[in-house]
Amino acid sequence: MSHDRQAVVSRNTAETQITVRVGLDGTGAAKLATGIGFFDHMLDQIARHGLIDLDIVAKGDLHIDGHHTVEDVGITFGQAVAKAVGDKKGIRRYGHAYVPRDEALSRVVIDFSGRPGLVMNVPFKSGMIGTFDTQLTHEFFQGFVNHAFVTLHIDNLRGENAHHQCETVFKAFARALRFALELDARAAGTIPSTKGSL
Repeated sequence: MSHDRQAVVSRNTAETQITVRVGLDGTGAAKLATGIGFFDHMLDQIARHGLIDLDIVAKGDLHIDGHHTVEDVGITFGQAVAKAVGDKKGIRRYGHAYVPRDEALSRVVIDFSGRPGLVMNVPFKSGMIGTFDTQLTHEFFQGFVNHAFVTLHIDNLRGENAHHQCETVFKAFARALRFALELDARAAGTIPSTKGSL
């Protein structure tokens, strides 16, 4: 397996200053500092369950709210994944996962299609988890999708606790991402598309 699928991307705006480092063939090591505790916890799930090495430092306008920080981390993470995955030769391309946590169950399906698209159905039972606004989950994944050029379907099939709902979404996303990005020995060096490009 290739071990050079790494990238570093920085994004600096009037609202946020963010640097993301990713290693797609990592061990799940994470260094996270976004200023939003629960968001760091969710990003850690992506690293651990996706076996992606992830280093994210974000300074945002948290005195206003978490919106810009969470959305811009999604954008920068998407750019870093797109850069690290390169021409997509040999990847599985598609990934899916179901993850439960107590009463909650989520399904995530991803396609490294080259076409951004997000369909997300997560009826959160609470507006806030710690200092994290649950509406920002959508903003994170929208930012990621637009810049990683993936099609992403996220469904929380059931759940009564917002923390559990969110955790199953991020863990299932991580597992689906891991599977889609795995190099398939049988497809070595080929682009997984009849078009010949993604």
